[in-house]
Amino acid sequence: MIEPITGRYLTAEVAGRTQRIFFEEAGEGRPVLCLHTAGSDARQWRHLMNDAEVTAGNRLIAFDMPWHGRSLPPEGFQTEQYELTTEVYIETILAVIDGLGLERPVLAGTSMGGRIALQLAALHPDRFAGFIAIEASDFQPAWYDIDWFDRPDADGGQMGAALVSTNISPHAPETERWNTLWLFMQSGPGVVRGDLSFYSTDDSLIGRLAQIDTAKTPVHMLVGAYDMTCRVEDARRTAEAIPGATLTVMEELGHFPMSEHPEGFRPYFLDALTRMP
Repeated sequence: MIEPITGRYLTAEVAGRTQRIFFEEAGEGRPVLCLHTAGSDARQWRHLMNDAEVTAGNRLIAFDMPWHGRSLPPEGFQTEQYELTTEVYIETILAVIDGLGLERPVLAGTSMGGRIALQLAALHPDRFAGFIAIEASDFQPAWYDIDWFDRPDADGGQMGAALVSTNISPHAPETERWNTLWLFMQSGPGVVRGDLSFYSTDDSLIGRLAQIDTAKTPVHMLVGAYDMTCRVEDARRTAEAIPGATLTVMEELGHFPMSEHPEGFRPYFLDALTRMP
């Protein structure tokens, strides 16, 4: 069987550097731009992109951030250490939107993708129709030490997979649990560390939550009950700080719902899409 997902590359300028960005898409209709978690790539969204009910009226688009998956690092990467920043993250997303000619897509982001979705809701709401922030909070102090990712005697990908494995729900099917972890095992050197640096230091969002206007661009948040990185209370605190935002707790899901337990996540995602214009 040939899946309905098609993949291509987009060349875009981000922060003064040329980036070759891989993206996949499936479906027709309203554009929904999907962001992957830290240390992984767009393959996390493959189940939703293969779902005929989801794609019947929605054009799902998921891309690999530079340095991730099938998007190579920029030229000269061998002399630098990857470290994601809020500014570069936003510029990358807007460059993808411009490059693909998307007109006010819905933005659906998970983990660090959910965090940046809230930043965009505050800073660039006019570029989007609405926001689905998954496993997202205003700020999450690190419960991990990212410095040990620099050890030369250990595999960074396997360490990243081990770190996040506790954030997968015990209800997740075994096959999808390991498929989720495999994407982390494939992560490039320093990528998980650079993403987690963003996730644990991006505190500029806290003061911006109140300026999000959900009357113009709705914000719906989803959080897994088994997520120990972004806990239910973290997501609820964040939603309460955004006037008009809504929140749904996903009882049997963890931090990677679209890949760890796609069937469990499906009804929540479909409901979230109905809340978007």
